[in-house]
Amino acid sequence: MRLTSKDLGFVGVGRMGANMARHLSETGFRITAVFDPNADAAQALAGELGARVCTSLAEVSRLAQTILTVVTDDKAQLQIFSNRKDNLLKAAQGRTFINCATVAPATHEKVAKLCESAGAASLEACMASSITQARTGTLYLMCGGEKRVFLKVRPVLEALSDHGKLLRLIGGTGRAAQVKALVNMVMNINTAGLAEGLALGEALGLDLTMLREVFSQTGAASRVLVTDGEDMVNRDHSCFFSGAHAAKDSAIPLTLAKTQKLRLPLAEATLAQFQRMVAAGLGALDKSGIAELTFRGRGPATLKTKRKAATRPAPARSKGR
Repeated sequence: MRLTSKDLGFVGVGRMGANMARHLSETGFRITAVFDPNADAAQALAGELGARVCTSLAEVSRLAQTILTVVTDDKAQLQIFSNRKDNLLKAAQGRTFINCATVAPATHEKVAKLCESAGAASLEACMASSITQARTGTLYLMCGGEKRVFLKVRPVLEALSDHGKLLRLIGGTGRAAQVKALVNMVMNINTAGLAEGLALGEALGLDLTMLREVFSQTGAASRVLVTDGEDMVNRDHSCFFSGAHAAKDSAIPLTLAKTQKLRLPLAEATLAQFQRMVAAGLGALDKSGIAELTFRGRGPATLKTKRKAATRPAPARSKGR
């Protein structure tokens, strides 16, 4: 089989991976192979895009020249490259792997060495965006690895990052993952801080719409205020970036800080708060759900009551109300 640079494989087709694949398919790439532990998700996407559902990771590498991996965590990232029974490197000579998961820099370094030993290449492509941007090809991509590998797969990366406008080569292997860890660290600290500010504002009886407007016009402004502020107030925690992922990602910069003998008390407190969110059974909510831990009278029990009420028919409203 003669493969071209347009032949792509995907390992991990959850909401991010599937939408990236859809966009790439629409922009002239051919999705030839799809693999996911969730067989139904893989089958649905493959049927939509005309790809083959692979029953093994090695099959993905046989059917695609460039493979994008979008998995959940460090363990999953290492498994797909090193599992003895089946892995992506069993038929990987000449292949290039673009690894998009948020994992530790050390994990990217291990994967790069494994790929090199197998005659393959790898590049980390850390994403600072969410599901909507995956679907529209406007992901902010921070890449780490050898420049020659970056240039080789640049057309794929550009198609995902608004024609390359949102694309950066940060440095060697592991460097992009370091930057991504810091991006998420600051974002998660902002999220936890915003939840506390709005919770105290409500407890004081302030108008939260007014408060959010003032925040937006002063030093309290942040990107998180735009994406999460209204959702925190309305308790709309439809998931774009889960609390469980926020907890996982909050641990990465603290590991890096330990290697540098740095103490990051705000990052530590934020990790503890997201871990509380997960322990309370709220980890599947969007990270805005951290507000359930800070607003007075909220929590898992009241959230369940709110969800039940939302499923009931809305009461009829009088005209003019």
